Amino acid sequence: MKKILEEEKTLISLYKKMLLIRRFEEKAGQLYGMGQIGGFCHLYIGQEAIVVGIDSITKNGDQTITSYRDHGHMLACGMDPKKVMAELTGKATGYSKGKGGSMHMFSKSKHFYGGHGIVAAQVPLGTGIAFANKYKKNGNICFTYFGEGAANQGQVYEAFNMASLWKLPVVFVIENNQYAMGTSIERSSSTDAMHARGIAFNIPGKEVNGMDVREVAKESLKASAHCRSGKGPYILEMKTYRYRGHSMSDPAKYRTREEVQKIKEEKDPIDNLRDLLIKNHNIIEKKFKDIDKEVKMSVTEAANFAVESPEPDISELWTDVYTN
Repeated sequence: MKKILEEEKTLISLYKKMLLIRRFEEKAGQLYGMGQIGGFCHLYIGQEAIVVGIDSITKNGDQTITSYRDHGHMLACGMDPKKVMAELTGKATGYSKGKGGSMHMFSKSKHFYGGHGIVAAQVPLGTGIAFANKYKKNGNICFTYFGEGAANQGQVYEAFNMASLWKLPVVFVIENNQYAMGTSIERSSSTDAMHARGIAFNIPGKEVNGMDVREVAKESLKASAHCRSGKGPYILEMKTYRYRGHSMSDPAKYRTREEVQKIKEEKDPIDNLRDLLIKNHNIIEKKFKDIDKEVKMSVTEAANFAVESPEPDISELWTDVYTN
């Protein structure tokens, strides 16, 4: 894996995926400001290396479930940017027919099980999906994402206990972006070692630089190997940082501009991978400009598709309520 992560083709692919998420989220923020997106909207800008790194080591059939900061996870697992953006704008062409919005869209074909608005609610659900994997003996893993704030919820530890007791194939990914809504981890948690939260349940864990897509991929591969070998769950604490507020309505006055700017200048996952490609593979500036142009065109097409798509018919209020 280490050798693959040094190859130019692999690095370019990772760069493109991270850039797609960054540009998509920037456009989503613009559409929200224009009133095209309603309700809540939580952007993933700054955290792109986590989902892209993990997706690079997944196998066909592995599942993803996450919280409300979920657009990046959708794009990383291959969901269509047009249909994702259409769902954000509440259109009939969206993944949940415009009824799920930013926080509640799903894709059975891409094994993406949400998007959940209740803090930490996805953790026992992801554990349940892992239980199904073990019952079916299909060899799949459920990558269950949640934030460091959600790590303080009681249902997380009930899920840890069952996952460890039954040795379920689940990787718990704690996206530690330093701030739970507007509260720093120092003020909300008795310890900042989130990866050690599973010790009482005999679940191993590892702290990972979530701003380095290559390190994310390397450590995620180790975690997945642990699960696939039948040893049970694993915790990955991804140390990361979000550049925007908790949601679009958050002015983020609880931190300084200097703090955010310092992270951008020193740890940005996209810029650092770009620098690595220039240094190790002599990639010229035109290559990056072409990639950016291609990505921006894709995002613009997604935005136009979303804005021009029809709203759901009123009859959709009565569909998808129950399933057999």
